[in-house]
Amino acid sequence: MFDLPTANIGGPDLFVLEFGDIVAYFSPYTAALFVFALIFTVLVIVSRPERQVDIAFGGDAYYTKVVDPDLLRFQRFMAIACGLATLGAVVTGDVFNFTLFASMVGITNIGIVAAYRNRHVLNAAFQYGIVAMLATVPLFGGAAIVLAGTGTLSMWELFGGAMAVPLIAKAFLVLGVMGEGMAPFYIAKAEITRAQGAPFILMVHVSSLLLFLRVTEIVISM
Repeated sequence: MFDLPTANIGGPDLFVLEFGDIVAYFSPYTAALFVFALIFTVLVIVSRPERQVDIAFGGDAYYTKVVDPDLLRFQRFMAIACGLATLGAVVTGDVFNFTLFASMVGITNIGIVAAYRNRHVLNAAFQYGIVAMLATVPLFGGAAIVLAGTGTLSMWELFGGAMAVPLIAKAFLVLGVMGEGMAPFYIAKAEITRAQGAPFILMVHVSSLLLFLRVTEIVISM
């Protein structure tokens, strides 16, 4: 019933999962992204966070930091939610659902970072929050332009070039993902590495990478 157009750079569909008029699909490309995101999500669920060690500049002194267990539980919850949102983003066959999952990734990333009570980290999370909120405008605006220009948001109909998707819509989608994924706009990203809770904090970078890879497939295939 469903066959991806040959112009889709992700390859032919391997498995299709229908939710009413919403169809998620697994191609060799999306399946690889899904497995990668699933592995990191499972690691977040079963792992025990490491304790952060700070080294004094100009000497041999170092000290460890004790993290509030409640904060770690919150970070774990947000990291799992981020992983689930990333899983949905890499396999959805609907442009609007992709924008929803991308926004959820941005929200959960803020939660992962903001759980750590450090002035520099909280300042970085605040800056990222502003960028993420602004990024929702081009992100959802791109989906709206796709719908207005083609009459559909289904990737099954958009892929293959059968419908002319406005270039501005593609640019808006990429711009929105750049904001939600916090790179390369987010100049304070280095401050995030001060936040404790590895591997929770790694979900920020993993989700950002996978969102970029997925939106690349979407805009090239449309």
